Amino acid sequence: MKILVVADEEEKGLWDFYDRERTEGVDLIISCGDLDHRYLDFLVTMVNCPLLYVRGNHDRGYDKNPPEGCICIEDMVYNYNGLRILGLGGSMRYKPGSDMYTEQEMRRRIQRLKPRFSLMNGFDLLVTHAPAKGYGDLEDLPHQGFVCFNELMDQYKPKYMLHGHVHTTYGRITREYDHPSGTRILNCCGSRILELKPGDYPLKGKTGSFIYDFYISLRERK
Repeated sequence: MKILVVADEEEKGLWDFYDRERTEGVDLIISCGDLDHRYLDFLVTMVNCPLLYVRGNHDRGYDKNPPEGCICIEDMVYNYNGLRILGLGGSMRYKPGSDMYTEQEMRRRIQRLKPRFSLMNGFDLLVTHAPAKGYGDLEDLPHQGFVCFNELMDQYKPKYMLHGHVHTTYGRITREYDHPSGTRILNCCGSRILELKPGDYPLKGKTGSFIYDFYISLRERK
């Protein structure tokens, strides 16, 4: 499965001077937040595949103008052909407003989703806007990462964590980390291609959760 991941910075080669070769063979697009809704509108139209997104701390405009034809995966585990994708957008709270959370608020979001994790036997991709604490975050409060993301990876061991928020324009940053849980953490500021191989995620209806797999099989028969 070939996934185009975008975040934070609209790239001219994917918008103003769209280069079709850059999206050839893409099966799915994932946005990690802080992007113009028109950019996502354009990508989902031109690439003609599903686009999933979480919100960044600057995406309040989505309230009035959500990306058309795109799917918000905030606070849910979305199943795309067997790939289980958890969406947790927003940044550390540094002022009043939406799409920002304290550590405890983010932890409560995760806690509310745990019955879903049990039902689906975990998840394969963790999609966030903010980084995990200690893995590509910065010292200033707006760009600090969440400790609870580390705990989430330790417990459920997803294949990848995809995030944005920490821009390359802030200076020299590390774009990839290997987390002790085995999760590969990728800063997706701008864009990057993620290619998943067979075995990186369960086949559809083969998660190992009897109830959820039975539910998927029933849906497939309809």
